[in-house]
Amino acid sequence: MKIEIISGSPRQESLTARVARYLHKHLSEITDAEVGIIDVRTYELPFVQKVWTSKEVVPAQWNELGERMFSADAFVLVTPEYNGSYSPAMKNLLDHFPKQLHKPFGIVTASPGVMGGMRASQQMITLVAALFGIVSPHMLIVPTVDKKFDAEGNLTDPTFLKAIELFTNEYIWLVNKIVVKTEEQVLQPHA
Repeated sequence: MKIEIISGSPRQESLTARVARYLHKHLSEITDAEVGIIDVRTYELPFVQKVWTSKEVVPAQWNELGERMFSADAFVLVTPEYNGSYSPAMKNLLDHFPKQLHKPFGIVTASPGVMGGMRASQQMITLVAALFGIVSPHMLIVPTVDKKFDAEGNLTDPTFLKAIELFTNEYIWLVNKIVVKTEEQVLQPHA
């Protein structure tokens, strides 16, 4: 089972990348899934001119990204809020790979403000539906992100762990219900 976390902020000193790094460590520790991070800062994608509907049509320079997008069983989208919506860099990446039929998605928004990107989370529900994905109803909204995670992606506010665990437990439940084809593939929490 492969879960890709898409870190959607193009900013060099991204606060939301902290959350993506934490979730990478956390999901890797609590599941048997292969968990990766696709950071939009790594891929300087042009504005979408043509969508890539299969690995075979992805241009050679983007083969590695295409392989990861098409082989992912599930995604977690992590974005800051940009003018009431999600990151344009994340939208551009997902526009290149528009159909993620039946794949589960977790939505995570973060902001240094007290609303935590709530408006972006609502926009992302519509985005996931347009991708033909299935969104977990339990989202992770991270207000005052700069006070909850350090630059290395460590949780600095232990009171926020309960919200993280609710999000990840419900997301893993959804992944198991949708993706799992055999009993051996069921993600098991580690004790």
